[in-house]
Amino acid sequence: MAEAKKMSVGQLTMLTAVNMLGSGIVLLPTKLAEIGAISILSWLVTATGSLALAYAFARCGMLSRKTGGMGGYAEYTFGKAGNYLTNYTYGSSLLIANVAISITAVGYIQVLFGWQLSPLNVGLMTIALLWITTFANFGGASITGKIGSVTVWGVIAPVVAVSTIGWFWFDSSIYAEGWNPHGKSYLEAAGASVAITLWAFLGLESACANTDAVENPERNVPIAVLGGTIGAAVIYIVSTNVIAGIVANPELVSSTAPFGLVFAKMFNPMVGSIVMGMMVLACIGSLLGWQFTIAQVFKSSADTGYFVPVFAIVNKAGTPIVGMLILLAAQTALALLTISPDLTKQFDTLVNLAVVTNIIPYILSMAALATIQKVSNVPPKQALITNIVAAVAAAYSYLALYSSGAEALMLGGVATIAGYTLFGYVNTRLMRLEAEQKAVDHMTPAPQIEAAKHNP
Repeated sequence: MAEAKKMSVGQLTMLTAVNMLGSGIVLLPTKLAEIGAISILSWLVTATGSLALAYAFARCGMLSRKTGGMGGYAEYTFGKAGNYLTNYTYGSSLLIANVAISITAVGYIQVLFGWQLSPLNVGLMTIALLWITTFANFGGASITGKIGSVTVWGVIAPVVAVSTIGWFWFDSSIYAEGWNPHGKSYLEAAGASVAITLWAFLGLESACANTDAVENPERNVPIAVLGGTIGAAVIYIVSTNVIAGIVANPELVSSTAPFGLVFAKMFNPMVGSIVMGMMVLACIGSLLGWQFTIAQVFKSSADTGYFVPVFAIVNKAGTPIVGMLILLAAQTALALLTISPDLTKQFDTLVNLAVVTNIIPYILSMAALATIQKVSNVPPKQALITNIVAAVAAAYSYLALYSSGAEALMLGGVATIAGYTLFGYVNTRLMRLEAEQKAVDHMTPAPQIEAAKHNP
């Protein structure tokens, strides 16, 4: 059988950048305008922290012999409890993030059709999008993947366009007026938007999942992950700052469709409407894919005994429908509980909470990297460099936690502690499964066990 063709470092770099350039940036210009153009300092902090995280995750992916992504990394140092807590908080983060993506789409729909929705109607439309994208996944992953690979360009194309041709409309006086509208110090400005800028980079850890599909992975995976992160960072920083020089700060702050607004300024309202339509489709396509992804995260954890077995139940198409419906019920409740008179405030609340719960797996993975290198017999000098990078990544993660605000920290802390409580019940099931496996191994002749290991 011919060996499958592998990706080049350039192809993996592009894939990494595209994975990050999703719906996370769609409302960012509005959120950053609340701080002012001085929020570029937050971008620089986040870009540095994200590069450190990206490199550390690339090393984890190269060295780890355990399956399960970040959960597998955490298990090296924190055992099964660490594996479980990583999967639990990561799954929780995706659940919350999907509600934020749905709200993003509603914000653009409002402006696109000229609607003035009440907070309750915004919540109901958010829930409707969550339901539609969940039910659309019942047929399996094949159509979902194809739709997502097309709709993501509804975000990427406008963002790249603003970053390049947007300079022709850039007005330095508009940019200067919106530089620091609230008189923040440089230190305050650098920390004020770290959580919201990290939101745009969430998912950078998923780029390490293609280790087996790239040529010379030891060299090319770190290059691709760092290159993709740098590329995404440049596009993020340039696009949001160009917009700050085209649209006046007060107008940008009050917009729920900033990219539609800037294209209307650059060309005409019709072009702005087309861009808004593209971004609505991109958000829906992204939500479609993430609703399937979160169900698969819970299913894989259920398969290994970390989550309750109900999440592992699938239909004929291999779709975990029962798990999807449970997660949908949780998202529906979350959308109702976070209803706010200001759509961007509701988005802000959800993003901060998603960032807090997503950072827990980041911190556990960074802490485990020293153990992973020790187990992998990495030379001390090489290990020292990687450990320093991991320490920088962990420090940035703590800064992002602090930047998320007291409410998000409190709610995220409660959710994390609740996970530890649940692990008490999960661990008894894991012990039972291990006992059952040992009993099977005891009854199975050793040659058959070895054969099963090599031919699962």
